[in-house]
Amino acid sequence: MRRILPDAEDEPDLVAAYAWPRDHWLRLNMVTSTDGAAWLKGRSGGLSGSGDKRIFALLRGAADVIMAGAATVRTEGYGPVVPRESWGALREGRPPAPPIAVVTRRLDLDLSGPLFTESQPYARTIVITTEAAPKDRREEAAAGADVIVAGEERVDLTAAVDELRARGLRHILCEGGPRVNAQLAAAGLVDELALTVSPVLVGGDAARILNGVASRTPLELVQVLEEDAFLFCRYVRKARDEPAA
Repeated sequence: MRRILPDAEDEPDLVAAYAWPRDHWLRLNMVTSTDGAAWLKGRSGGLSGSGDKRIFALLRGAADVIMAGAATVRTEGYGPVVPRESWGALREGRPPAPPIAVVTRRLDLDLSGPLFTESQPYARTIVITTEAAPKDRREEAAAGADVIVAGEERVDLTAAVDELRARGLRHILCEGGPRVNAQLAAAGLVDELALTVSPVLVGGDAARILNGVASRTPLELVQVLEEDAFLFCRYVRKARDEPAA
């Protein structure tokens, strides 16, 4: 892997390259085809490569919590994050792995699956849901996860992020899907986009990495890495008081 922006360097230090800029930070991590598709045949893995998988693992290891929408959790078959030996220094002073926080309006999840039955006490799965979610489902979820109620009919992501940070989970990595990403952007919560551009055209009807309510978040490109024609880009939100170009 090599860095081509802001300066050229072969085999850069990836931990330093993806260091958190501030104490409170929300990073989206997504992969897209060159024509803007967020998945291939319904899954993001079809767009990935070895470099993307290394960065994916690094970003997970650096996070305090990993946020994902219910559709992504179901489609991608999420389970608890498994600690990696390589994360030792990266997670010094923290639990061996971060918890998964699932955003779900109606709690339409398999509560008997590994994400709820196999999570460790130090990384107990978190469910972020609404007052409208059936009470019996919330009670069932609470048996295998920590439940955060944020919003009445729809998940209030601002309140959800505030609650995560109140629990000491200040560095948030969101892995999608596109609808959750769009809601986070519309709420002004996205600090960074870590975007892998896969060297493939897929066409079809796949969503973009943001799919839903329209909003505008001006970004600055601060880093580009390259490997095997994949581009790994870091975009950081411009300062709120900085006028758009």
